[in-house]
Amino acid sequence: MKISWYLAGAIFIGGALGTIVRYLINVQTMFTLYPIGTLIENIAGSFLLGALTRYVLHRKPREVWKAGLGVGFCGSLTTMSTLAADAFMLAGENSITASALYIGMSLSGGLLVALAGFMMADKLGKKKEAVTGD
Repeated sequence: MKISWYLAGAIFIGGALGTIVRYLINVQTMFTLYPIGTLIENIAGSFLLGALTRYVLHRKPREVWKAGLGVGFCGSLTTMSTLAADAFMLAGENSITASALYIGMSLSGGLLVALAGFMMADKLGKKKEAVTGD
């Protein structure tokens, strides 16, 4: 697949915006004992990506929008590396249980909210189709 400058620009802009949102969440949750910021970012990003997936499947938006929102925004908002670092930090504080709970909440929560985002977007899409006849 050949990448265009428009596509690269969309990913760049989406990535910049997702990174800013991620930073703002981290600033607000910086002084908590639990790495709640990363959990919020991953859960929110999973929800958005689930909703975007449904939208993409049924509406077929331009590739530039899919790349900018999915790869750019959601990709920079969510983070596997910070999740791993936070889990190791919790385990290093002699809290294997907290580390395991954090990983479990992140993974299961991410999957559940991605499904919820998909289902919500599906419901909204069907309402719009019923109203507009699309």
